[in-house]
Amino acid sequence: QVQLVESGGRLVQSGDSLRLSCATSGRSFSSYAMGWFRQAPGKEREFTAAISGGGGRTYYADSVKGRFTISRDNVLNRMYLQMNSLKREDTAVYYCVAGRTEGTRRFGAYDYWGQGTQVTVSS
Repeated sequence: QVQLVESGGRLVQSGDSLRLSCATSGRSFSSYAMGWFRQAPGKEREFTAAISGGGGRTYYADSVKGRFTISRDNVLNRMYLQMNSLKREDTAVYYCVAGRTEGTRRFGAYDYWGQGTQVTVSS
């Protein structure tokens, strides 16, 4: 069983930077591909970024490419999402996910997810 807990979400202004963290518990952290999804008010949950188990391969939604960076620390069992040049449309609840299928953009393909952390970007 893997438990995921997101943190770092808060209210920021447009253009600011923010780093989200995902702390995990359970065994074999590095064997899981991981990712971030987000859900804005009134919208469906959407893929944001993903990373391979070893951290060497990353995947991004077009909307965040060049602004967001996903990374992981397999010693500390943590994953991160560095978000730069934030825009109002980045406002959403961000979810950390873990699963066996690397890079998938389908939320249902992941086995575990957290409760989410709210990011609000004001103009």
